[in-house]
Amino acid sequence: MLRVEGVRRTFGKGAGAVHALRDVSFAVEPGTMVALVGRSGSGKTTLLNVIGGLDRADAGSVAVDGVDVSSLDEDGLSRLRRERVSYVFQTFGLIPVLSAAENVAVPLRLAGAERAERERRVALLLDLVGLAGHAKQRPGELSGGQQQRVAIARALAASPRLLIADEPTGQLDAETGLSVMALLRGVVESEGVTALVSTHDPVMMELADRVIRIADGRVEADPC
Repeated sequence: MLRVEGVRRTFGKGAGAVHALRDVSFAVEPGTMVALVGRSGSGKTTLLNVIGGLDRADAGSVAVDGVDVSSLDEDGLSRLRRERVSYVFQTFGLIPVLSAAENVAVPLRLAGAERAERERRVALLLDLVGLAGHAKQRPGELSGGQQQRVAIARALAASPRLLIADEPTGQLDAETGLSVMALLRGVVESEGVTALVSTHDPVMMELADRVIRIADGRVEADPC
């Protein structure tokens, strides 16, 4: 599902250069949840951005579901993020003026899905994340945990092959964060999606199928 080979990413030049990623390599099998663990500044977010096509590596290659991300132009990267890769951010990223259902439907509208299919998929996903009764509420009327659940439902709307979550519980209290982490675990099993989740939370590490640790831009320990 995911193959990262020799990826490097440096910001700046000369003595002030920051080597965010240094020859990072690993592969992830389909249908698994991987926790990407490391201190702030270790390179986790940069790596996720390179994998999802939000940033470009200076060297190395990334392949998602057989697609060479490194070789795509901007249109190709847009298609990748529309059809194969979805993001969940710690800041939720919902559109304030839209209801929960309308937020979830955004990727389906972009994909040109018929109205009946959009409504069916949105209802299914809101039920999956436990928010079937909150479809008409806007983000400002929902708790932080509920907003993150809407964000997860939206990320799944177009049936992505890879779900990238960057500190998805970073804005939540411990109890709410635990419920969101358990939801992500359930989503991997019910939707058959592959998930790459950056986290500091030991509970998420326990829920993951595999833990990849990154320090100073390098993969530090990887059992696979």
